[in-house]
Amino acid sequence: MQRSHTADARKMFKENKFVFIPSAYDAIGGRLIEQTGFKAAYVGGFVTGASRCCSEPQLSLHEQVQVAGDVAKTIKIPTFADGGAGFGEPLHAMRCVREFIYAGIAGIHIEDQLFPKRAHYHKYVAHAISREEFRDKINYVCRARNEVDPDFIVIARTDTCRFEGLEEAIPRINMAADVGADMGLLFPRNDEEMKQAPRQAKIPLVYVMSTGNRDGRPLPTQKQLEEMGYVAAIDATSGLLAAFAATRRVYKDLFETGKVRFMSTEKCIEARQSVEELIGLEDYYVIEEETVERKKWGKR
Repeated sequence: MQRSHTADARKMFKENKFVFIPSAYDAIGGRLIEQTGFKAAYVGGFVTGASRCCSEPQLSLHEQVQVAGDVAKTIKIPTFADGGAGFGEPLHAMRCVREFIYAGIAGIHIEDQLFPKRAHYHKYVAHAISREEFRDKINYVCRARNEVDPDFIVIARTDTCRFEGLEEAIPRINMAADVGADMGLLFPRNDEEMKQAPRQAKIPLVYVMSTGNRDGRPLPTQKQLEEMGYVAAIDATSGLLAAFAATRRVYKDLFETGKVRFMSTEKCIEARQSVEELIGLEDYYVIEEETVERKKWGKR
């Protein structure tokens, strides 16, 4: 019987006061998150877009579902994903939800940005649809959720806090709550907004930790977020940034010397062994030794 990641996710939030969720952009990243001991993984639009050198606003529904699905099917912990603006209007957003559910994703966030999204989103310029349009989109997203898998988690995300503050963002989150959203997500500009948001929202809030952000958004600790009333935090970028920095250094070493300088031979052997263990290579050896690699061939 197929494991229900959505039921597991709801149970996870029920049993844990606070959940920290790192981001991955490929299956091995998801495995590392699970192996480290985290309770859930996340596939963000920024990391998927960056890994494909096309930027998040140019991603297709198929691309984001495929990457998120690749992560979800290789780990036992729940996987959450960035559903962008639902890849269209309410009709399209309904299909978006179904596709993520079919791919084994536990939940997504849907935002109130204009679709198609613009590259200026990365310069923190948000192009928001109206409150009513956002409410309608979340309403129909929740309808699709209820029809296919009622345990699937819908997180309503608004980007309006970036330039209009809580006065605009909180009413949007609360309107989304009224039509069935399970959680909310917004982007507080300062410490005071960060503290006030969970008190004013009708539904639990998820915080986004964007390491390397250039708009000065707060980067609080897990303990601080929990004390403020947030139920989860997504680390949207750290894995990608660290992998990029390390890989760039490796290629520079190889170009200049033909060798990796910042890792010893012993460290490289250790890392390769860890990769083989993470992907389960020993299990593959066992299967082959029991079949095609048998020394004594019997009937086949």
